[in-house]
Amino acid sequence: MQHRGRVDKSDCGAGAAPDRYHRAVPNAPHEIGRADLHMHTSYSDGWPSPGALVDHAAGLGDLDVIAITDHDTIEGALLGAELAAARPDAPAVIVGEEVSSRQGHILGLFLERRVPPGMSGADTIAAIHDQGGLAIAAHPFWRIDRPGRERPVHGVGWWATDLDFDAIEVENATPGFYLFNQMAHRLHQAAGCAEVGNSDAHIADAIGLAYTSFPGRTPEALRAAILARTTEALRLRYPAMTLVRYAAWGIEHRRLRRLAAAR
Repeated sequence: MQHRGRVDKSDCGAGAAPDRYHRAVPNAPHEIGRADLHMHTSYSDGWPSPGALVDHAAGLGDLDVIAITDHDTIEGALLGAELAAARPDAPAVIVGEEVSSRQGHILGLFLERRVPPGMSGADTIAAIHDQGGLAIAAHPFWRIDRPGRERPVHGVGWWATDLDFDAIEVENATPGFYLFNQMAHRLHQAAGCAEVGNSDAHIADAIGLAYTSFPGRTPEALRAAILARTTEALRLRYPAMTLVRYAAWGIEHRRLRRLAAAR
């Protein structure tokens, strides 16, 4: 098991005592599991392949459930789930997708089929629910207002209070998201649904740097906890070298976008 950083309570809503975050509490009725439900592979804009992502998550040893949520595709998630199922040391992989709706990015979890991008937020959530999935508002306040710029809207913002979300992502581990996360906490209070914490990892080192604590250790227990609103969103501090690697990913990502726009 790799050593993990300390909980960054400055970014965690209530700031409870550290032993609240332990995986198992003696004599407690449930074990407490960890899930990271937002990460990307080379099937969209992430660096790791699905196999490398599963390898890294297994090596961490402190995640029970992960979701692969590439942009507008489930192919990487399907491969990752297949690879994880073949090894007992890997966390369970939920098939997910980060769907580009017209109102912003929406995470679909427990999917069987790809949800097409470009629909309204309400229709996207309905399409997720129609196949038995859960819908989560991803980084709801990231780039919601860019006047005069022809760029996609990334967060649903306050639209979330009018949409049938199952959870709000209130902790996103992306560097520089402190204010966005604080606004997401307020949105969660207004929306009245579950809270989740996710890494939004585009590099392997970032996996698990924000996570969702829930009673149980399985995808089924996680689903039940989201629906019962018994999850808790938590975040770890970014190690210095992970920040360097994240910056390198950002530079390369912007370069590839410029090349694509020039074609």
